[in-house]
Amino acid sequence: MKALKLIAPNQMEIQEVPIPEPGPGDVTIKVAYAGLCGTDMHAYQGGYSKTRYPVVLGHELSGIVTAVGEGVTKLKVGDRVTSESTYKACEECRYCKSKDYNLCGNRTGIGTNRDGAFEEYMTMAEDRVWKLPDNVTLMAGAMSEPLACGTHAVIEVANVQPGDTVCVFGAGAIGLMVAQVAVTAGATVILAGLTVDEDRFKAAKGMGVQHTVNQQTQDLTEFIHSITDDGVDHAFECSGALVAVHKAFEVVHKKGQVIQMGVFSDDYLPISMEYLLHKEIRYMGSRSQKPSSWALAMDLFTKGDIKPELAISMVVPLERWQEAFDSEPGGKKLVKFDDFGEE
Repeated sequence: MKALKLIAPNQMEIQEVPIPEPGPGDVTIKVAYAGLCGTDMHAYQGGYSKTRYPVVLGHELSGIVTAVGEGVTKLKVGDRVTSESTYKACEECRYCKSKDYNLCGNRTGIGTNRDGAFEEYMTMAEDRVWKLPDNVTLMAGAMSEPLACGTHAVIEVANVQPGDTVCVFGAGAIGLMVAQVAVTAGATVILAGLTVDEDRFKAAKGMGVQHTVNQQTQDLTEFIHSITDDGVDHAFECSGALVAVHKAFEVVHKKGQVIQMGVFSDDYLPISMEYLLHKEIRYMGSRSQKPSSWALAMDLFTKGDIKPELAISMVVPLERWQEAFDSEPGGKKLVKFDDFGEE
């Protein structure tokens, strides 16, 4: 089979490798689509410290189960599936005991320290694999991981409620998933971006987002104060831009929440103590997803009120992987292995 392997920073190649056999408790998945995440880009460029070379990148996927290992009981050959990004965790730390596997310091993640989804076949622990609802295409299913990141941030971290107001900074795939989940939670959502995000603004409207603001042509603060009482309840920073953090602090009302999802190139950054202290802002991080986040994402899929596939901006075959990695930021890029006849 073909596998896209990262040998060293900025050095990736397609290799012929054996099809992996599932071990006890594992299943083998024939990959249909694999998504390119910002973490993959950081790893490719040598900027993600958890990467263990050589490795097959990719932790967003959909596919079909082709083989099951000893002890597998919940899945069978032919099942249409997607997968969490955690292969296994230590199961001993305080975070594993509460099933916060995204916070386990000894977790094994696919696409970082274990081969991931940019290959024709991959193995995965059955407990981390989710069967896709019948109404979900494999292409949409490949958006499950960013959607689960959205349910974790919006529902589990921020606890967004019906009637709340939300501002999302960044119109990439994560920003769009966060905005869409917030809409399903009953919030009024403002998606803030730039002129280059016009296509993503259209996608957001198709997802039910009520307001989009191009910050290069419109005053975001003025707009927010025109539709809210002193600011939004929640601001989600999904762009990894310091200026967006500062603006988020500005546009939330007193005692509002700012949820950090975007990743910065620098570890230590200056933030406004004036806003943080005197507005009593709650500034929180939201990292990845956990099993309960996936249950929420699958529930949204089953209900059918979401359209995560609208965030997809490019689909290329494996042989053209470089096009996806070299493309402009924004939107979700997928590598297509096999669509199994689905549209």
